[in-house]
Amino acid sequence: MTNGKKKRMSMLDSLAASGGPAPVSATSMMSNNRALRSARDAVDGHRVWELDPAAIIDDRLADRLEPEDVADLRAAIEANGQTVPILVRRHPTEPDQYLLVYGRRRLESIRLSDKVEKVRALVANLDDDAALRAQISENMARRDLSYIEKALFSQELIENGFGTQSQVAEVLTVTKSSISMALAVVDMIGADVIRAIGAAHGIGRPRWDALAKMIEAKGVDRARLIQVADDVHTKASVALVTEDRVPDPTDVSVAAFQAVEAAVGKAVAQSAAPSPARATKAQPIRIGGQRGGSIKRTTKGITLSLQGGGFADWVEAEAQELIDELHTRWLRRVED
Repeated sequence: MTNGKKKRMSMLDSLAASGGPAPVSATSMMSNNRALRSARDAVDGHRVWELDPAAIIDDRLADRLEPEDVADLRAAIEANGQTVPILVRRHPTEPDQYLLVYGRRRLESIRLSDKVEKVRALVANLDDDAALRAQISENMARRDLSYIEKALFSQELIENGFGTQSQVAEVLTVTKSSISMALAVVDMIGADVIRAIGAAHGIGRPRWDALAKMIEAKGVDRARLIQVADDVHTKASVALVTEDRVPDPTDVSVAAFQAVEAAVGKAVAQSAAPSPARATKAQPIRIGGQRGGSIKRTTKGITLSLQGGGFADWVEAEAQELIDELHTRWLRRVED
């Protein structure tokens, strides 16, 4: 085997190591590499093609919540060339069309370039399932997908028929319980609210879980939360124009999460706070058809006054039992 062919055959393996993946178990690493190696083995003769970027369709499941800045990558490709090919597969029905498997940033960089006209690509014979597995495995080699991006991606995989929670957990190299918890968080918060917030790198499962439980428990208006998050992103966009600076999308999405978190906390506090009691005038109480006392609400509670006599003496002696009986009747009314 020539050195050139060896180099081409190792290109996809190099992709699995790019980005400095975080340490994983041997089983997880083998699972990820297996999908990438299967994609490599399906490449047509391991030839690197030069394709028209317009002929490549990206209809994959979205795995990121924020658009990526490709300016730096575009500049690097224009200066040094595209060193790592993208991976595509032939369109099943459209001749001379291709479907992207992975390499979205490289593809977008070249589409935006005025100097580079062709994108270097490996063409693989993959079905839908194998292509999705290769995309997932390539993503798992990165360290920059946030917790909520992975959670939302898991939901989309299941909703699009990729497999059960157990199958998704196997491909994502996590436990089934973590998938179940992630799906619960997405369901309680709402995918639209999450997308309005953004990736929020650095915000881990505990804070997302706490936010989800507060939203679910108090029935916080999700449309209002979307507006809160949108306001943060809008201010960042305004700053781009008025202050001539580019806000860090990571910082913006974290700020959006914090704003939503504060709005939910405020709503919960307001719903938990008792309404201030208003003092009212004394209302007469009739006993045996005649006025026998009065009841009055004050800012501290309720005051019951009875005129002196045998009945008042009896109420005083039986007060605790009477209160217990009334409380039992109240509880029964609440349950009904």
